[in-house]
Amino acid sequence: MMTPIQLYTWQTPNGHKASIMLEETGLPYEVHAVDIERGEQREPAFLALNPNNKIPVITDPDRGRTVFESGAILTYLAERSGKLLPADAGERLTALQWTLFQAAHLGPTLGQLWNYKIFAAEKIPYVIGRFEAEAARVFRVLDGTLGRRSHLAGEAYGIADIMSWPWIHAGLVHIGLDLDSSPNLRRWYEAIAARPAVQRGLRVPVLASRD
Repeated sequence: MMTPIQLYTWQTPNGHKASIMLEETGLPYEVHAVDIERGEQREPAFLALNPNNKIPVITDPDRGRTVFESGAILTYLAERSGKLLPADAGERLTALQWTLFQAAHLGPTLGQLWNYKIFAAEKIPYVIGRFEAEAARVFRVLDGTLGRRSHLAGEAYGIADIMSWPWIHAGLVHIGLDLDSSPNLRRWYEAIAARPAVQRGLRVPVLASRD
């Protein structure tokens, strides 16, 4: 019997990539909430797992492996489970391209927009406008791709979709973006949102009420 994967995470889009992937693969796992609002990601015990002090992180006790960076985590879990990553070399490369597109473009763009539009004490119109324009461009790229196929890397659902969906979800729920001009992206978003494993993964970790 496989020892459960240990997942260190928090309620963020990046954290949800890992929890959704674990739910989709069916691998056993246990959750450790890392409260990034209280700075627990900077404590020595967590830094021993990830010197970059970011969630998510997984450890695989049976293989003695610790993995950080969400793209690496999803790739590892796909290989560990034999699911959600194509065996064909060409299809696998396409999946890698769109996985890295999320890490290099979608996530950073929406993350900066979230910061400057929602959290920043000073709302700077130029900066907000710059990231809104880039978000719209990234959405056009995704919408165009999804106009040609069902999922980002092809007809099959896989890690590229799991990488991207939580950030689109955050854009709609937290940043005030919409998919009115992106019908193909909307179709993809709604189909993935309906998956039971995605709904379960989105609840990880369940946060207790605070004092």
